[in-house]
Amino acid sequence: MNVVVTGGAGFIGANLCRELASRPGVGEVLVLDDLSTGSAANLAGTGAELVEGSILDRTLLEDVVAGADAVVHLAARPSVPRSLADPFASHEVNATGTVRVLEACRRRGTHLVAASSSSVYGAVTDLPKHEDLPTRPLSPYAASKLATEAYTLAYGPAFGLPALVFRFFNVYGPLQPAGHAYAAVVPSFIDAALRGEPLTVYGDGHQTRDFTYVGTVARVLADAVERKVTCASPVNLAFGTRVSVLELAHRVAKTMESAVEIRHEEPRRGDVRDSQADDGVLRELFPGLRAVSLERGLEETVRWFRGGGGAA
Repeated sequence: MNVVVTGGAGFIGANLCRELASRPGVGEVLVLDDLSTGSAANLAGTGAELVEGSILDRTLLEDVVAGADAVVHLAARPSVPRSLADPFASHEVNATGTVRVLEACRRRGTHLVAASSSSVYGAVTDLPKHEDLPTRPLSPYAASKLATEAYTLAYGPAFGLPALVFRFFNVYGPLQPAGHAYAAVVPSFIDAALRGEPLTVYGDGHQTRDFTYVGTVARVLADAVERKVTCASPVNLAFGTRVSVLELAHRVAKTMESAVEIRHEEPRRGDVRDSQADDGVLRELFPGLRAVSLERGLEETVRWFRGGGGAA
């Protein structure tokens, strides 16, 4: 089977391309990426072909999807702070861009696996987060990802499009960049520790997250493509762990066998307080699935950074 990965030069996408390359049933892997946040270097050794361009380019998108048996839609304008700086740009890429992808898939009935975010739960305080909870986004980014999943799931009953939507929870691992204003917490902590700088914690640090190793995410996405898994509702892609940001800082320090200084700054607008997934639906769809532990995942990520992977 031939697979298109939008946003495939990003850190999740490139890890997915590596996973797809290991699957005997997968033939051509085509990546569509405008390289606004991804890097062509991430695809080295994957065998994937990179087409540089935007999902907003309707003609290019049609050409790329034409020979695909499945599309994994990861292309997005990420980051809550980035969406606060430019809400319209987040909407255009994440919402309008998704409709463009859906239209290209609809014309051929191409199976689509799309990425949403746990941020859609927003102000809902229930834990763990299960898919039947209401959604109350706290940022333009979260609202745009809610639009992503709503459009994708609507195309099933409306047009018969086979689709699956995953809600990602704080994915981390090798290839995730650091050293920029919108960097995620795990690479930011590791990068700061390597530089001997304080680890910046926004707020009191007792906010909790459900961290998911990128290798596990890549395997689930590849399985979904190969088995053509569909679901009428969104599916949490995380495993019910709950770790505070302060605890994460100490785990990073332990993994790196170094002392760290923690510097607190004001809480960031749009950030949720607590996040933890209910993984019941995920395990029904993917029985036997085993997650990589945070301990092992941090070890792999630190090894990648120390090998020069995180260098600017």
